[in-house]
Amino acid sequence: MNEFDFPAWLRVTHLLNFFLIGLLLRSGWQIIATHPRFYWRNDCGPGTEWIKFTKRVVPPEEGAYTAHDDELEPPSWLTLPGGRNPGLGRHWHGLATVLWILNGLVYVSLLFLTGEWRRIVPTSWSIFPEAWESLKIYVGFGIPSIEHFTPYDALQQLGYFTVVFIAAPLMIATGPTMSPAFIGRFPWYPKLFGGRQAARSIHFLGMAFLSLFIVVHVALVFITHREYNVTHMVFGEYDPARVAQATTIIISTIVLVVVAWLAISYLSIRDRRGSQKFLYGALEPFRRVTLNRLKPRMHRASVYTEKDISPYHWTNGRYPAPDESPEWHELAAHDFRDYELEIGPADNPVRVPFDRLKALPQQEQIVLHACMQGWTGVAKWKGPRVMDVMNLVGPPPADAKFLVVTSFGLAQSMSDGRPLEPFYSVIPIEDCREEDSIFAWMMNDKPLPWTFGAPLRLRVESYVGYKMVKYIRSLEWVTDYSTIGDGMGGTREDSGYQVINARI
Repeated sequence: MNEFDFPAWLRVTHLLNFFLIGLLLRSGWQIIATHPRFYWRNDCGPGTEWIKFTKRVVPPEEGAYTAHDDELEPPSWLTLPGGRNPGLGRHWHGLATVLWILNGLVYVSLLFLTGEWRRIVPTSWSIFPEAWESLKIYVGFGIPSIEHFTPYDALQQLGYFTVVFIAAPLMIATGPTMSPAFIGRFPWYPKLFGGRQAARSIHFLGMAFLSLFIVVHVALVFITHREYNVTHMVFGEYDPARVAQATTIIISTIVLVVVAWLAISYLSIRDRRGSQKFLYGALEPFRRVTLNRLKPRMHRASVYTEKDISPYHWTNGRYPAPDESPEWHELAAHDFRDYELEIGPADNPVRVPFDRLKALPQQEQIVLHACMQGWTGVAKWKGPRVMDVMNLVGPPPADAKFLVVTSFGLAQSMSDGRPLEPFYSVIPIEDCREEDSIFAWMMNDKPLPWTFGAPLRLRVESYVGYKMVKYIRSLEWVTDYSTIGDGMGGTREDSGYQVINARI
């Protein structure tokens, strides 16, 4: 093999990278559309964003405008899968990330095993003045002469090195800050980047850089010495007699990849339940050996204090309307003094008075709430631990595997269009036993506001926000949740096609 040639593995990994990074970018844009604002601060208050992709104005009153109200509805030709499908977008982003990292590891490993690393890793400081000369030529709408491409000119080499060894690792490093399970286990990690929102902004800037690089990179293939580039990319060697053939193959491949991207969007929306199950099955083996093993340490090793509490806290959804739950409104009219938590089977529950819940040992924790849409907020929560509450009616049954938490409120929509049903979520028993899993009835030293789930809400710090049911009405241990709702583990999983495992 000649030094700096274009072996088959190099061409194959480049093609796979092009396909996978398209999935990454398009699913990433889908996620951005769910909260099209970027901040450097964790509280995400109105007017604190440094860039936004919406003209909507957020009123200063908490709860008057929800994160769901702020969500955009992008077209399927642009995002994956398009529309208001953040759950599927997150699924696709997770799968594409795993495959992209694996492909990248193969590429980088072979670079160093074959000695091809010298094609993109500078070995002399002269690279910088040479790159400056190339840049001046490009800015003047010129093209460096062919002898500078061995196989790349200095500016290209610096660009490839930056993408492979700086931008891509930075994207990988900031990605885990979006996972509640990861930051719950390692609460210090987001602070390495200035906080979770700062990490999210850096992740966004990395995405913008990669998007620009791809556009410029593909354009330069056809602008700078096309016959040299296209034959190397297709056949691995320079063959001027096959320039037209190589050009046709490259353009056809690009068209096929774009068609595949669009087809994936179409098929995902056409069968959202099937897509949800497929993507969950594909990702679960990876989660089983990574995120699923992480347990939070937020309370024991909290990095947040009173001064970190957010002056403004986003919310999703609104408290139950009078026609949804007259019972909740009757309780609210009397400051929930008569509230009783139902524990056990719906046909014969034990009713636990609110005062009894308040008399249990209470736990306070200042934690970062992470919504799957991207916004965050720091607050102090107080309440009894989940297992202390459940033990009021005795130990869990021997076959208990999940806790079903049901709300006074209703779902925003149902997957099959049937009448709205009570919002619920299913929590594995091992997560109920986590030290930081509590039923909060106070927020920031005050009784839980209506907007944030009065009279009682769930807090499981290794989960994203949609699992933490507000306006809790009842609790029940079950062995299996397949017969509850649509059998996916919660209202947002049933009708929003969200991640079945909410740790990411």
